Amino acid sequence: MNTAGVIEGRSGAAQSWSGINWPRIERSVSRLQARIVKAGKAGRWHQVRSLQRLLRKSLAAKLLAVRRVTSNRGKSTAGIDGIVLKTPGDKWLQALQLNRNDYRPQPLRRIYIPKKNGKRRALGIPVQADRCEQALDLLALDPVSETLADPCSYGFRKRRSPQDAMARCFNGLASRSNAAWVLEGDIRACFDEFSQDWLIHNTPTDPSRLRMWLQAGFMEDNHLHPTEKGTAQGGIISPTVANSTLSD
Repeated sequence: MNTAGVIEGRSGAAQSWSGINWPRIERSVSRLQARIVKAGKAGRWHQVRSLQRLLRKSLAAKLLAVRRVTSNRGKSTAGIDGIVLKTPGDKWLQALQLNRNDYRPQPLRRIYIPKKNGKRRALGIPVQADRCEQALDLLALDPVSETLADPCSYGFRKRRSPQDAMARCFNGLASRSNAAWVLEGDIRACFDEFSQDWLIHNTPTDPSRLRMWLQAGFMEDNHLHPTEKGTAQGGIISPTVANSTLSD
């Protein structure tokens, strides 16, 4: 992808985040994502995969992936390596290192957060470099997953909110002829129990990279523990992978 004019220079202060034309970067990625959506709706899955590879190779997508990781609520949270991408130089270098053929993820950092019922939820925190890799793949996965998603699904969806779900429920229940009961359910340990083989073979993303993330293991009490099933809560790509599974 031609990035001339997008990055104002390649040295010194011009390489800083302030020297990046973000609106142009976003338009460049959006155009590729629109092509992925169009190919998916037409059933041209070979073209979808080719366009996904093209997007993962683009500098624009790599920059957006790093910006997402370094500007969200977890921007100060490190993985097992203790590294946090803070300076413009760190971010720029990380973007240039994404999608390398020799990429291998590091194990997750296991932490626990309290639940309302007094129990604790286990989270797996990837190192920031791995979060950037996942954010890059998510840019290629989102156009497909959104095209295939259940129209009644609202959790972890772009441009959807609880208010949208509430409106859907109201419209479905307001009339006297509508259902009189609402069934509420909860899938126990949903993220923890997914079949990894099923995820790898049915998620419309690079299967080799997804396999590495799913099987990276986690560190707890200085010991490496294997992850043989499920997908870690804490990974950027995990909610979309879970939604893809539930939609199918």
